[in-house]
Amino acid sequence: MDAGLLAIGLALSAMIAWSIGANDLANSASIAVGSGALSYRKTLMLFLAGLFLGAFLQGFMVMKTLGKGVIQNVTIEKAVASSLAAFVWIIAASYLGAPISTSQSITGAIIGVGIADWILTKELLVNLSVVYKIILSWVVSPLVAIALSFVLFVLLTHRRIASRLQSRRVLLSLISFVTFMSAYSFGANDVANATGIYVTIAGSAIGAPDMETMRLLSLYASFFIFLGGYIFGGRVLRTMAYKITKLDLQTGLASGLANFLVVWIFTTVPYVLFGYGLPISTTYACAGSIIGVGIARSRSLKGVSARTVLFIMSAWVITLPVTITLSITFYLLIRSVVGV
Repeated sequence: MDAGLLAIGLALSAMIAWSIGANDLANSASIAVGSGALSYRKTLMLFLAGLFLGAFLQGFMVMKTLGKGVIQNVTIEKAVASSLAAFVWIIAASYLGAPISTSQSITGAIIGVGIADWILTKELLVNLSVVYKIILSWVVSPLVAIALSFVLFVLLTHRRIASRLQSRRVLLSLISFVTFMSAYSFGANDVANATGIYVTIAGSAIGAPDMETMRLLSLYASFFIFLGGYIFGGRVLRTMAYKITKLDLQTGLASGLANFLVVWIFTTVPYVLFGYGLPISTTYACAGSIIGVGIARSRSLKGVSARTVLFIMSAWVITLPVTITLSITFYLLIRSVVGV
């Protein structure tokens, strides 16, 4: 194993984590900021605490899927190529303020190196059954989030429940809680996007058990995710917090609760049942939950900005082909440079 390439791969992991924070901070922070419940500074502190705890306690669940589940025979060349492909696309989308799926980006990049390997060796090492389950989660998760946030808003605005939530202090406390838990579930699911592919490689390089390696990588990635969100997270945050629909305390609470539940369930339940958590799009879940409360409040599609939703969905549609193409290109270039 080339120690230099491993060092480059870990550096790229930090870069990906930074880009993930830049794009995905909004998935946990948009509800609190958009509803006016919390200041940006307080939201960042909740995001930091929830992110680190979720990554440390449950990050290994999805890391196992991306590290060993999508393709077999993970090499450092494949890790570097897929990391670079995902990084380039996520940064480009973040600059445009497009809340894309970083889970979809890194999964597409990993699939890309698997396809490239198949082109070269005629042996397909992509685990299609795992890929199908991941793609299914991309379709199901936003629909579930829309439906759940719709139902939660209706319940929370029912006169019996609403009468108990008239206190602004109670609403602010609940939104603070769901913001923290959204960050927790985000950390549990998305830390794998930066580090999952390195589980096998880093474990064999430093001689640490898989679980220990994954926990160390979780903390490593979490730091750079927070840094990326703090420095460059504002563009996507504005899109999610203000441009899909107008959030208030009631819609913010329903949306945040739906977002947290969907991401946490998709992370935890499949791991318990099948041994690996699903790397769903926390962006899909968050956007779906905001769309759901917008529809619920107006009782029509007019409650959301069609222009913003179309912009977001267009970015979602092109993510997979873009990252696959970039990944194949980078992998072939790396192989030609290192003479593999």
